[in-house]
Amino acid sequence: MENKHLHFNTAIGVKKPENYRNKQQACPFCAREELTDLIEVDGPIILLKNKYPVLENAYQTVLIETDDCHAELSTYSKEHLHRLIQFGMRHWLEMEDSGNYKSVIFFKNHGPLSGGTLSHPHMQIVGLYDIDYRDQVNHDMFEGIVLAEEDGVRFSLSTKPRVGFYELNMEMDDTCYKERFSEYMQIAAHYILHHFPFKATSYNIFFYHYHSKIYAKVVPRFITTPLYIGYGLPQVPNNLHWMAGEIQRLYF
Repeated sequence: MENKHLHFNTAIGVKKPENYRNKQQACPFCAREELTDLIEVDGPIILLKNKYPVLENAYQTVLIETDDCHAELSTYSKEHLHRLIQFGMRHWLEMEDSGNYKSVIFFKNHGPLSGGTLSHPHMQIVGLYDIDYRDQVNHDMFEGIVLAEEDGVRFSLSTKPRVGFYELNMEMDDTCYKERFSEYMQIAAHYILHHFPFKATSYNIFFYHYHSKIYAKVVPRFITTPLYIGYGLPQVPNNLHWMAGEIQRLYF
C-alpha cells in the first residue's frame, strides 16, 4: 500500500531547541563555529544536515539564511535575497534530480504560528523516500487574481486556496531563475507582516516543482479553521478583490 503519511519521531522531537517562547534558549544557528555536517557555505548562507531529523524515511537539511538572528526575508537586500533563493533552489532541484528520493520538499517557517521552533531565519529542504508531495498538488491551488506579471513571472492572490482564506502565489518556468519571482515573494512576506488587515506575525513559504513550473505559495498563519481540520473544506473570503487592490496600491 502506498504511504501517504509522514512519520514523526517524538523521541527526537522533544530534544529540539525552541526559542519562540523559551527566550532563554541560546540560538544554535548563531553559534556558527559549533555547526556540524555542513553541506555548503556561501558567506552568511549555510546548508547543513538537520541535527534533529524528526521525520522518518527522509533526508533532512536546514538552510540558514543569514548570520543575523533578527533579520527576516522581507527586509533582505535584493542582492542577498537573490543569492539566497538561487542557492536554495539549486540544492532543492539537485536533490530532486539525484533520483534518490520520490520527491523533495522545500519550505520556510517564520513566526510562532508557523510550525517552526527557532526564530533565526532558516528554510528546510527534505528528501522524501516514499512520498510524492505532488500527489497533493493541482493547478487550481495556484489560480488567482493577478497582482503583477513581469518577465515571465506571475504574482497572484488565490481564488481557490489550498487551506483557505489568503494565499499568495508566484509562478515561473523551471528553465531559468527570474529575479521577479523572489521579489514578489518578498513583497508577499512584507505585506503579511506590515499591512495585513489582521495582526499577523507568522507565515510559511512552500515551493513546488510541478508540470515544468516553479511555484511558491506564501501563506499567513493563524489558528487553522476547524472546517479545514475536520472536513478539509477551504474557505474563500469575500474581500479578495479589495486585498488585491491594496497590494497593487502599496507595491506597484
